Amino acid sequence: MSEILQAEAALNLTFSNKALLQRALTHRSYLNENPDYPLEDNERLEFLGDAILDFVTGEYLYHRFPEVAEGRLTNLRSALVRTERLAQFADDLQVGEHLFLGRGEEDSGGRERPAILCDAFEALIGALYLDQGIEAAREFIYPIIEPALQEILASDADKDAKSQLQEIAQSHYQLTPTYRTVKEDGPDHAKEFTVQAVIGLKVYGTGVGLSKQSAAQAAAKEALELLSQELRVNNR
Repeated sequence: MSEILQAEAALNLTFSNKALLQRALTHRSYLNENPDYPLEDNERLEFLGDAILDFVTGEYLYHRFPEVAEGRLTNLRSALVRTERLAQFADDLQVGEHLFLGRGEEDSGGRERPAILCDAFEALIGALYLDQGIEAAREFIYPIIEPALQEILASDADKDAKSQLQEIAQSHYQLTPTYRTVKEDGPDHAKEFTVQAVIGLKVYGTGVGLSKQSAAQAAAKEALELLSQELRVNNR
């Protein structure tokens, strides 16, 4: 119980049902090594938390930007709830320090692994919702996403790099970019993908991410920079 009280203090939360928080912090690797553990892992809570997070973030953006079109709101929400950003939220809250991990997972760096941190953050949202309701979830999520939103707006991180790349490539070269996965690393639950953005026969960018989609976006972003340089040279 002392571990859960420490986690509550770090998160600045108090759970009526402490077992919910403990479940949210329990990775499946811990159950594999502790078969008599009385609780289940955090995967069901992660499923619920993912839905709650999407809803609360969408609601927040809807009221925050009353004149913004649906497409932009969708892009903003996607930028706020992508795996890497949720992992950063978890890291900022020191969630990794309070996880119940199997020894093998811990020895391999599980407390810092973005996929595990992201899942734990979503599970935490699910646990908070079940313990205290949607308003408590809002009060917890809003202060976390607002600074991230400002960062996204300042850096245009919500813009879809793949769409921009397609527009430019079709406009100047009459070619549509393609994306190919060239590498997959890590176990099934924490894979890292490497994707290349190709225009014609030329590789314009390479990106790495925790999903093929995020890796393709990173590749497109790099390709945009190279393509822009190429067009500037050609137009001189």
